[in-house]
Amino acid sequence: MFHDIPQSVLDQMKALEEIDARDRQDGTPHLKRLRQIPPETGKFLAVLAANVPKGAWLEIGTSAGYSALWITLAAKLCGIKLVTFELLPEKAELAKKTFKKAKIDELVELVHGDARGHVGDYGEVAFCFLDAEIEMYEEFYDLIAPRLVPGGLLAADNVVSHADDLGKTITKAEEDPSVDSVIVPIGRGVLICRKL
Repeated sequence: MFHDIPQSVLDQMKALEEIDARDRQDGTPHLKRLRQIPPETGKFLAVLAANVPKGAWLEIGTSAGYSALWITLAAKLCGIKLVTFELLPEKAELAKKTFKKAKIDELVELVHGDARGHVGDYGEVAFCFLDAEIEMYEEFYDLIAPRLVPGGLLAADNVVSHADDLGKTITKAEEDPSVDSVIVPIGRGVLICRKL
């Protein structure tokens, strides 16, 4: 999976990494930044996704499409399509361009809109990456966790960097008898929930 990444995907990863680094250095306002995961989190997500059972693959919070580039490496391996949701029109447009330049249109479906209005369309979720506004995490947990197939995974980013803000969601996952959960200190911290 990582030994034969297409050059078109590598080029887009590098371009987005450069934009993200520049935005952080320049002090670009929080909502205008790409706010994407680091490469090590991308690799981690791809390895996780490559090992889930059958079911839908979702991403909540596309930004410019960086994490989707990593996840689609696993999607290609497994013969599945990632459905990714982005609320902000300017970021959805960036993601659309990213996917076209990376030549992965057949592996990803970009939905521009509020994922809360669409997640209910998926009854059997095998993999979900949650990287949206942190105040929405608990609501998304309540929407996704019941839809996970046995062995399915929910991965939520930023749980170490925003531990104080996400305490209720983390506690909910830890106390949920339908999942096993663990926080992995990679990147900004990823909460992994596996459906029993």
